[in-house]
Amino acid sequence: MKLPLAKIKPILYKAILISSSLVFLFVLSVYWGAWGDLPDNDDLLELSQQEASTIYDVNNELIGSFFLTDRQPIKQDEIPEHLRQALLATEDIRFYEHHGIDYKSLARVFFKSILLQDRSGGGGSTLTQQLAKNLFPRKSFGPLTLPVNKTKEMLIAKRLEHLYTKEELLLLYLNAVPFSGNTYGIESASFKFFNKKAAELSVVEAATLIGTLKATYSYNPQQFPERSLKRRNTVLDQMEKYGFLSSDRVDSLQEAPLELSFNKYDPLSGLAPYFREALRVQMNELLAKNDIYNLYTSGLKIHTTLDAEMQRLAEKAAETHMNRLQNNYENEYGANPPWSKKGALFQNEVKKLSAYRKLGDSLTHDEKIKALAKIRTAKLPKNLRTTRPLGSPLDSLEIALKQLSLGFVAMDPQSGAVRAWIGGADFKQSKYDHVRSSKRQVGSTFKPIVYITALEQGIDPCSYFSARQVSYENLENWTPSNSGNRDEAYLNYSMSAALSKSINTVAVKVLEEAGIQNTIQQARKMGIQSDLPEVPSIALGTASLSVLEMAKAYSAVVNQGNVAKPHIWNTVTTKKGDTLYQYKAKADPPAFSKRTQELILEMMKETVRTGTAERIRSSYGLRNAMAAKTGTTQANKDAWFVALMPEMVTVTWVGNDNYQIGFKSTALGQGANAALPVTARWLQALNRNSRFDSITKASFPQVDPEVTAMLDCEPTKRDGFLKRLFTNPDKTKTKKFRKRNSN
Repeated sequence: MKLPLAKIKPILYKAILISSSLVFLFVLSVYWGAWGDLPDNDDLLELSQQEASTIYDVNNELIGSFFLTDRQPIKQDEIPEHLRQALLATEDIRFYEHHGIDYKSLARVFFKSILLQDRSGGGGSTLTQQLAKNLFPRKSFGPLTLPVNKTKEMLIAKRLEHLYTKEELLLLYLNAVPFSGNTYGIESASFKFFNKKAAELSVVEAATLIGTLKATYSYNPQQFPERSLKRRNTVLDQMEKYGFLSSDRVDSLQEAPLELSFNKYDPLSGLAPYFREALRVQMNELLAKNDIYNLYTSGLKIHTTLDAEMQRLAEKAAETHMNRLQNNYENEYGANPPWSKKGALFQNEVKKLSAYRKLGDSLTHDEKIKALAKIRTAKLPKNLRTTRPLGSPLDSLEIALKQLSLGFVAMDPQSGAVRAWIGGADFKQSKYDHVRSSKRQVGSTFKPIVYITALEQGIDPCSYFSARQVSYENLENWTPSNSGNRDEAYLNYSMSAALSKSINTVAVKVLEEAGIQNTIQQARKMGIQSDLPEVPSIALGTASLSVLEMAKAYSAVVNQGNVAKPHIWNTVTTKKGDTLYQYKAKADPPAFSKRTQELILEMMKETVRTGTAERIRSSYGLRNAMAAKTGTTQANKDAWFVALMPEMVTVTWVGNDNYQIGFKSTALGQGANAALPVTARWLQALNRNSRFDSITKASFPQVDPEVTAMLDCEPTKRDGFLKRLFTNPDKTKTKKFRKRNSN
């Protein structure tokens, strides 16, 4: 039985009235904060977006960032017109007509999408509502989650429209909207997918990125290129529909292929990863007590000391040398290297693997080895001898054991500003930093500190010391030796010649005259803080120090005796440009006298002219003003090279992370062969670039004639006939090592 129309109308009106009242009360409850407070005007005027902190080199080149979400904001004049048009045509064509809520779109959604279940009807959210959603993430309210959040976004959108101009809202949207791959803002997305600024995007590139906004995962152009291309062309159709593009132009644009230049920022790769990690640690320490700013979300601008181009050239030089050295290293060991799976070292190291320990105690060692060999999931690092993409944990261990590593730092000796920093061969494979964290025996690179101490003690640089081997009976017959020939037992070296030739026996005798405690005190004045063994072998570099400590100590040799403290950042500013922190160096008294500085510098120049670093001239053709020192430790486990120039100090270390493995021969593993070439190749590259002329063409100050006179002596003196007659070079002299008290 049908009800008469007269009776239906009152029921219908009542239903509409009740529904409208309920909707009104619901909206009012949201407005009053029953479902959580809405942001007030002050909150909206101080919009807080998580913004990456950016890292710049000394020439203001962007070299990386610290972020939770990858976000780089842009300015109004950096938005290309076709990007704006693509956004409006696709997301909100009536953006300039509504005031935060597009009632026409809401009506379309209600009738077409809800009542008629036609998904082609699209959504009803305006750009301003989407902005509200991005700035204030949705919360769960059970079955009312969607209506509560949608209502909140509408109310926030109305407030935003009242507080900001349309252009400001558009800019806020483009800086806040999420793109594919945890990327926020058009600038970050542009760099990630096309390796260019948003201002440089072409029409098809802009359409590609705007197309991803509908579904950032489904339309990710890297993961789903065909789907992304189709969506891009839909955006171009929309631009034609609303008169932003002609039909002919759209046809040609839609035929263009999807060409990406993917440039995802990866903290494990990119330029200077070890430097950036050291910077991250320092910045977190700096901001630890700051309640306002956060390294990952506050958009700070960190201006560092690094020179990006110097770093690139250093990384290239290191890669070229290390690839060649690694190949020679493996070839020299041949078929039975110490890292062989059959060797005792490998069998001992495999027990430390977590995969080995997880197998429990029920299996024997051999059974565990067989089980591990069958696992084929471990990724193998890039290596000249390995082409397999996957391997067992045993394969990975074998490669790790044979892998050489390095540490390299280049520093301004006057200011301590670090210009280049390489902490290892591959940051993805090993985060261990051989510049700041690793401490290895420094070998002969410690000898100049011994000689500096001697000079400070008033010992004449032309004093002669016998190179003859001595066995020190009060040191358990410790007998330091040289790598020279038998006839060396008859030679007496001046201090300068002994240093340039790195004569071990003389270094110990100079230490005996200078005093061990005096030498340790001198090292402390030069900024060395690590433990120093109070033993005579310290003269031969048995102390374990870091690359950064060595650079710090050696800065005094070219800086009037003043130690330059290494630092890696200059200023930290807020995103508005206000200075938050500025690095200020603390001046300490000179580590030694200017006269000693001039003398030791001249003595170390001789190392380049005729000594152990001579190949930097002969083999690499470098004529830069330079002093240097090489270092090689016992069993060829550590190779060092220190280069001193008027405007730059470099320190290089090369070796195996596993201290049980050294180079097989001194010829390959000595500092002049394993470490020196990194600096040499780097300097060759710098010399070819006129931008670095102020460094590469710098000259040392003219030598004081008095210094020249103090060093004017024969490098060696041969024992007289009678002394040679009664000296048996094959018989080691025995004596007690004399320990001096410190002065």
